[in-house]
Amino acid sequence: MPVDVKFGVFELKRRIPEQDCDLMGVIKTNKPIAYSDCRFTGYYNPLACVYARATHQHQESTLQKGFLAILRSILGSLRDLAPIILVIGFFQLVVLQQPIPDLINLLVGVFCVLLGLTFFIFGLEMGLFPLGESMAHAFARKGSAAWLIAFAFALGFGTTIAEPALIAVAAEAAQVAAEGGMIAATDEAQESYADGLRYTVAFSVGLAIVIGVFRIIAGWSIQWMIIGGYILVVIMTALAPQEIIGIAYDSGGVTTSTITVPLVTALGVGLASSIKGRNPMIDGFGLIAFASLTPMIFVMLYGMVI
Repeated sequence: MPVDVKFGVFELKRRIPEQDCDLMGVIKTNKPIAYSDCRFTGYYNPLACVYARATHQHQESTLQKGFLAILRSILGSLRDLAPIILVIGFFQLVVLQQPIPDLINLLVGVFCVLLGLTFFIFGLEMGLFPLGESMAHAFARKGSAAWLIAFAFALGFGTTIAEPALIAVAAEAAQVAAEGGMIAATDEAQESYADGLRYTVAFSVGLAIVIGVFRIIAGWSIQWMIIGGYILVVIMTALAPQEIIGIAYDSGGVTTSTITVPLVTALGVGLASSIKGRNPMIDGFGLIAFASLTPMIFVMLYGMVI
């Protein structure tokens, strides 16, 4: 039958099975007991079990570690932002010799940027990097190349289509194209042009990740593939309309931003770590290079077609 169990000056609020206790009412199981399950009794039992106290101390230790981790992230973000703040402050106060406009709002904005950068990096380390690596390990263990390729393409396409930088560049490019007479100066035409640009870039990044995954699996040399890709970029530059070349080159940069880079990097490193004979340092990196290269080719092709 269930019995009452005492923990020194604490007593368990709930009752546990008799087989989990000895004759003195002391727990002999290794099952963890939450501190919240205990209540204060006011007396001390020298034979009491210490599981409740140890669990409480573990919970406190976990909270302290989490707080220290966030504090270290904030200090790291402040260190990263310090050069930008110093450069702007130097040129504003020393070179231009002008007071900083709207100082209060500026400080609030810097504080928001600091918090945003801190939690973004903290989230990457806590969620996206482990997620990408674990999925790469899982696909490698599954042994299905088809599913791995499908996942690589979907990951590249999905992360790129959601990139805020690409959305902004595509909208700006559509507006400039309308002003330059390349497309009709209507909202529908500009939206269609921007969407076409985004989907073209997203497709090219998805294809780039697939090529990168093939390279990791086969052990191909990355330098010759990159050299060949940039030779193709030079050829496309000579053939594409002048108006699209700058957009194409910028598209190669905006794709490797806040959403794409963490997941794609984690995928490459995790996959290289899971395949026998592959070195994560040599084979795991390089997917971002492909993701920067292929959009330039495809956007110039997009400009030639439209």
